Amino acid sequence: MTATDPRSDEELLRAHVAGDPDAFGLLFRRHRDRLWAVAVRTVSDREDAADALQEAMLSAHRAAARFRGEAAVTTWLHRIVVNACVDRLRRRQTHATVPLPGQAGPDDDDRGVGRHEPAAPTTDHDTAMVVRAALAELPYEQRAALVLVDLQGYSVAEVAVMMGVAEGTIKSRCSRGRARLAVMLGHLRNLSGDGDVRPDTTAQPRDSQITPRGGA
Repeated sequence: MTATDPRSDEELLRAHVAGDPDAFGLLFRRHRDRLWAVAVRTVSDREDAADALQEAMLSAHRAAARFRGEAAVTTWLHRIVVNACVDRLRRRQTHATVPLPGQAGPDDDDRGVGRHEPAAPTTDHDTAMVVRAALAELPYEQRAALVLVDLQGYSVAEVAVMMGVAEGTIKSRCSRGRARLAVMLGHLRNLSGDGDVRPDTTAQPRDSQITPRGGA
C-alpha cells in the first residue's frame, strides 16, 4: 500500500482488469524504481533498459487478466521485466561489443535517460563504473540472477520464480557469476574499508521517462 492509494498490489491489478484507467499506472509507479534498477543493471545500457521496461510493462498491462495469484504481483512484474531484458540481450548477442554502462548515447539529451543522477565522489564513481562494466561482461542469465539476488535483495526462491527455473539453477548462476566477478574485480578488493566492492545504486528513471501506454 502507499500513502496515496490504500489498495494492495493485487487490488490495483484487479481494478485495472475491471476497467479502472488509473490502476495500472499507480501499480507501476509504486514499483518503478526497483523495476528500473533491475532493467538497467541487467542490460547495462540505459536506452535499452528503458525500452525493455516499456516492453515489459506493455506486456504486463495486456496480460493482467491472466494473473492467477500463484506469486506476488511484484514477483510477476519482475519476471516480465527480466524476460524482456533477457530477450533484448539475446537479440543483441550478435554485436561485437557491449556498451559501457552509463555511457551517454546520442539521444540521451532528448530522452532524458540518466540525466539526473546524484553526484558521486570521483573515486566511488570510477569504481562503480568498473563494477558495472564487469557485470555487463557476464552471460545474461548469470547477470540477471546476480542483479536480483545480490543487488536487489530477493531470495533465491523468489528469483527462481521470476526467471522460471529451479532454485538450484539460480544458486549455480550466482556462484559462477560471483566467481567471474571476483577475478575481474580482484584489483578493487582493497578500495573499501571492509574489502567489499560496492556497485553503483544511483541510477533512477525520470518520472516521465517510462510510462505504460494503454491508459496506465
